[in-house]
Amino acid sequence: MKHVTILGSTGSIGVSCLDVISRLPEHFAVGYLTTHQNVEALYEQARQFRPKAVAVVESSDAGERSEWRGRFKSLGIEFLTGAAGVEELAGRDDVDVVVNAIVGAAGLRPTLAALTAGKTVALANKETLVTAGELVASTARQRGGKIIPIDSEHSALWQCLEGESLASIETIILTASGGPFRTRTITEMEKVTVTEALQHPNWSMGRKITIDSATLMNKGLEVIEACWLFEAPLRKIRVLIHPQSIIHSMVEFVDGSIKAQMGTPDMRIPIQYALSYPQRLANKLPRLDFSRWSTLTFQEPDFDKFACLRLAYQAIENGGTAPTVLNAANEVAVHAFLDERLGFLDIPRMVDSALQRHQNHRAADLEAVISADQWAREFVRDELRRAPY
Repeated sequence: MKHVTILGSTGSIGVSCLDVISRLPEHFAVGYLTTHQNVEALYEQARQFRPKAVAVVESSDAGERSEWRGRFKSLGIEFLTGAAGVEELAGRDDVDVVVNAIVGAAGLRPTLAALTAGKTVALANKETLVTAGELVASTARQRGGKIIPIDSEHSALWQCLEGESLASIETIILTASGGPFRTRTITEMEKVTVTEALQHPNWSMGRKITIDSATLMNKGLEVIEACWLFEAPLRKIRVLIHPQSIIHSMVEFVDGSIKAQMGTPDMRIPIQYALSYPQRLANKLPRLDFSRWSTLTFQEPDFDKFACLRLAYQAIENGGTAPTVLNAANEVAVHAFLDERLGFLDIPRMVDSALQRHQNHRAADLEAVISADQWAREFVRDELRRAPY
């Protein structure tokens, strides 16, 4: 029996994780749950899974916090608040796996707290490695923590590389669906609406990551993440558009062999593998029906049309705090787009401006990472205030 903490349990990954746990109660139990502000959903989850404690980052006022504390207490569940509460639960020693499903750079500190405690972190929060890959990797090494990826692409690579030496890798191939605008021209993409951008053809995800998938920034972040997860140089990582999302990623080896991990586009599969690793557990999730997929297609990404992908390659090549700036500027720009204060193609333009203005530094400590993150956010906010888009 593994005891699991889920950070960000009310988001799409967190909900899928709880679904996996509910299907395999003889193997997994919930230790702790957290949410940013969806306390109502958290309470319903707590009623079903009975964690020892929960944490809410934001709540309206002291009166509301007191009311919710009383409601959770009636279930025998401790109630914590604030980012510090999330970090505390992430580092508690009576769980086996900490799932980090927090959206954005807010996931960094809890990841560090869990790794510092020597925990296995099932990581869905790619921003952790994007913003502070050097710091996170060194913390895991020094404290005995372990990172297992949840993203379908990195889980696929993890499985393909099981039992293989890093020296045998020729190319890591990250597949991408291409999002909803794969066949549109740049001119057509200038007029993309929020509603259109939120219509991903294959995956059901949260709003922010869905926009990142539409711009291909999500794939760019995954390239950076792969560099740290698999200790691979950038020249060995390639992105390939695969609209069907059946092959989740591939590895080409020095002898010309290629391993590909395939499956239905269902996040519960990589989530379950991250929780059960190194075992594989039987389940009743939908299986891949090859008779439905007579054709699988592939194409190179268009770096001109999807400038976010190009900028991500540029950021990791520059190193230091450049990936931190890339991520932070993108987060603010994406939220501005979702609020209809910024155009779709203005997202990469804003990120590019931040990268050009940023003075790069080494990202070996948390202070440097946080400083670069805050600078990039304020830069984009200033740009938004100065010139309405």
